[in-house]
Amino acid sequence: MNRQLLVVLGLIVVALGAAWIGGVFESTPVPAVIEAPAEPIAPAPTAPAAGTLTVTPRPADPRPTVTAPLPVPVAPPTPTTATLRINSDVPGAQVFVDNKFVGTAPATVNGVAPGQRKVNVQAPGYESVAEFVDVSPGERDIVISLKTIRLDQKVAVKHNHRAGSCEGTLIATPDGIRYQTTNANDGFSVALTGIDVFEVDFLKNNLRIRVRGGRTYDFADVSGRADGIYLFHQEVEKVRQRIK
Repeated sequence: MNRQLLVVLGLIVVALGAAWIGGVFESTPVPAVIEAPAEPIAPAPTAPAAGTLTVTPRPADPRPTVTAPLPVPVAPPTPTTATLRINSDVPGAQVFVDNKFVGTAPATVNGVAPGQRKVNVQAPGYESVAEFVDVSPGERDIVISLKTIRLDQKVAVKHNHRAGSCEGTLIATPDGIRYQTTNANDGFSVALTGIDVFEVDFLKNNLRIRVRGGRTYDFADVSGRADGIYLFHQEVEKVRQRIK
């Protein structure tokens, strides 16, 4: 009896519980589900075609643009002295400005005061040349040509020895003086710059030549007059003074 009663009671309890739960669910309203609107789907980026370059524009610079003023060109100062470039047809010729040595050709002389300036150029074996140049501020090129010294003098002479004499010819050229004679012991040749003494005594009909570091020679004109040796001495001495 007890067991059957317990089973019946259990079934009653289960039935009552089910009825109560069902009533609760039927009386309680179920809230409606509101669906959110779907977000738009952005299109997938399109890949660039092969061989193309994609450039992303750079955002504009928000800072103001400042334009620097252009520099004002400054004119060079006006020269107050001259620069002389002096050259010659004889390289290495000595150059003088107002009798002051300034170098060898080609020579550049800076700081020359404006006005008339004397320019000299000289070289061994050439006649010295002087020019007066009007100099203005700035640069100037000057070219001076040297004239070749022309010297071609001959005179028949007699060389007076301490004992006796011999005859021959004195010849003068820009290269120097030489004495040609059949007497081999008396012949000589010397440069114009290698002569220590070169003097003539017109009354005694005598031309004396002393070679630097060597002998002294006394010559007389074979004609008996001193005209020939005097002219010879005069022309040679002009050249000797030029090349000193």
